[in-house]
Amino acid sequence: MKSFERVQPQSWDEAVAALAAAKKAGVSAEAKGAGTELVDRLKEYNLAPDRVVDLRRLTSHSSIQRRPSGGVSIGALVTLSTVADVLKSDFPALADACLGAATPQIRNAATLAGNLCQRPRCWYFRSSEFQCLKKGGVECLAKSGENEFHAIFGNDTCAIVHPSAAGVALVALDARIETLTTGGGRTLAAADFFVRPEADILSENALKPGELIVEIHVERPQGLRSAYRKIKQKQAFDWPLADAAVAWREEGGIAKDVRIVIGSAAPVPWRAKAAEALVEGKKIDGALAARAAHAALEGATPLGKNAYKLPMVAAVVRRTLLASARLPDGTEAFG
Repeated sequence: MKSFERVQPQSWDEAVAALAAAKKAGVSAEAKGAGTELVDRLKEYNLAPDRVVDLRRLTSHSSIQRRPSGGVSIGALVTLSTVADVLKSDFPALADACLGAATPQIRNAATLAGNLCQRPRCWYFRSSEFQCLKKGGVECLAKSGENEFHAIFGNDTCAIVHPSAAGVALVALDARIETLTTGGGRTLAAADFFVRPEADILSENALKPGELIVEIHVERPQGLRSAYRKIKQKQAFDWPLADAAVAWREEGGIAKDVRIVIGSAAPVPWRAKAAEALVEGKKIDGALAARAAHAALEGATPLGKNAYKLPMVAAVVRRTLLASARLPDGTEAFG
């Protein structure tokens, strides 16, 4: 691990100023919350910044604020455990996505913003021995290499899968992400926060250099239903093989404003729009969930070693739809 200068700002304005100053001076810099992902990359020689701006001791943007509308604003430094504990009844999709991440020790430290900003876990990207397309190389090595855990959607340019389960839930919930820079800030729809490789091969999100997430805003319209489910190799800590989040409004017994988002299957949280259109305006039952699960596979382009993900994605979409409608989905015994 390369030595670096550690900066501890006293405010968020100081933090973005420190990042801007580093850029102006030609010094590489990274922001750090809990550092659970950053330290991994440092140890793997995947990252070697000259300066690390440590946000962990900042006190603002570190709590969950409830709004009169029923929505919430979640500070960037709120831990995954806190989200899972506090928002279980309000937003079960987000709470369960956070609850299922990593191990209890990591969830107690890892921040929601850090989870959204994770870099890919693709072994070609992580290893210092490979110069893949995402690191400035000429090709995505996974497309013709070891790709059993890689993307089955949107993989024409790069076959990474986005690692944030919380991001899958936030896209389903149509959340908004508020940022801060030295010039002010902006608010992005969660779906626009995540960036496909064709748009920017070097990044997975729309943050500009020196821009930080400060708040995540989630609305709770009347009749909101949501759920999150995943499939993984073992019940202990593991990355999902397939996961999904579903959110919709119940109106007169039917589903409105349906959003079905698939994770662990594309470079970004993937909207299953054909499945959404199939469910919209209908009452969710077992037969409809099965048809939607099949429709969710529209546009899939599996690689040489990951076609096994197709039935997994269909299964997790079916289960999540059923769970969102409070119907048995087959996972109750493991909840």
